[in-house]
Amino acid sequence: MKKSLVLAMAMALGVTASAYAANPFSDVPAGHWAYDSVAKLAAAGVVDGYADGAFDGDKLMTRYEMAQIVAKAMAKGANVDKLAAEFADELDTLGVRVAKLEKGADAVKVTGNIRYHYAHNDGDFNGNANNLRSRIYVKGQINDDWTYTGMLENNQNFDNDNGDEDVKFQRAYVNGKIGGLKVQAGRYSALMAEGNVYDTRFDGVQVEYGKDVKLVAGYGKATPSSVGTLDIDLWDKDGVTGKVDSRITREADEAMYVEASTKIGVVGLTAGYYQFNDIETQECGDTQNAAKAADIKWNDYDSQDDDIFAISANFPLAKDLKFGAMYLKGDEPFKDYQNIELGDDDGYVLTLAYKGAKATVPGSWGLTAKYYDQGYSTYVDHTMNGAADKMLGFKGWGLFANYALAKNIVAQVEWYDLEEKSSLDRENETLWTQVVFTF
Repeated sequence: MKKSLVLAMAMALGVTASAYAANPFSDVPAGHWAYDSVAKLAAAGVVDGYADGAFDGDKLMTRYEMAQIVAKAMAKGANVDKLAAEFADELDTLGVRVAKLEKGADAVKVTGNIRYHYAHNDGDFNGNANNLRSRIYVKGQINDDWTYTGMLENNQNFDNDNGDEDVKFQRAYVNGKIGGLKVQAGRYSALMAEGNVYDTRFDGVQVEYGKDVKLVAGYGKATPSSVGTLDIDLWDKDGVTGKVDSRITREADEAMYVEASTKIGVVGLTAGYYQFNDIETQECGDTQNAAKAADIKWNDYDSQDDDIFAISANFPLAKDLKFGAMYLKGDEPFKDYQNIELGDDDGYVLTLAYKGAKATVPGSWGLTAKYYDQGYSTYVDHTMNGAADKMLGFKGWGLFANYALAKNIVAQVEWYDLEEKSSLDRENETLWTQVVFTF
């Protein structure tokens, strides 16, 4: 250890050596030029020496050994910001957050990711997707308790002759604390019931409280979600009058949610209540005229409320192997909706997951299998990349595999085989692939 480094570290601790025992190490006797400084560090628990009782001050240290000393000095309140900056990577490996450096960093941080994905659909919803999505996140420190986050998103559709389509300001929210509450407000990402109820933008405010039992509640407006194109046969006295294409968009004027979660032993439990009021159903094309010709009142069921309950349990079956089960119950769904019977109003999701790719760990990987059986009223915007957003209730399998190709580069393959639960009786297989680059 260099003389200047020993002295600087000891002075940073701001203590004297007089209170400490003589000869803390066998090779640093009283009268040695480094005795006082080494005594301070040893008594403070910053340096330990070696098993033979020697300090070995002339021996070169590894960066990892030096990082351990810096971490201990930081824990004692020493002002070692320059050293912490130099050994930031090693300190991160040790799990030490350099709070002072974080606060002293630039007030605005820019991060993001780029995702390329290709999807192939086979069944009643034929078609491919060939898309590049870029997201830029800007995070600013408002004060010690509050931050601001914004996100810009650009999508390029390579199957579209126009290529580059648009750039949208998709997220804008603040995070902070009010007393014992964690607060999030603005347009943020809301994940309800692990995404089996809702997973997209939400305009509103969310509060969180508790540790052993965590309570989360939110209020605001659910952003529009397309349910897809319905090919509907309209009937009159003479039989089928024609097939009509209709796209339904679900947008709730008012929405709220409450979730409570805790852990009992190794079992994680969550219960949630999700309320969506005045969900509007919007039609397009010549649907209303065709409905009128068929003597069907199209607008009889163009708005409804939906209250959804969900309860789930997640627990390990073995090392790196986890099982999850969720039950969902929604309101009675639309009845006689254009002669379409929608089936039940409840459902369940079963999940079996092994490991999982970590972006920061090259070579890490994971496998997941899910089975879905959800009535139309148990979800508003589902998290999956399959055809659920085009179906009126669905059941079937989803299989997922992911692998970290390199640091911050993760590839994923997803396969879905779904059947519709309504009387339209449609089905679809989806192969979804993606590579995500994070920076």
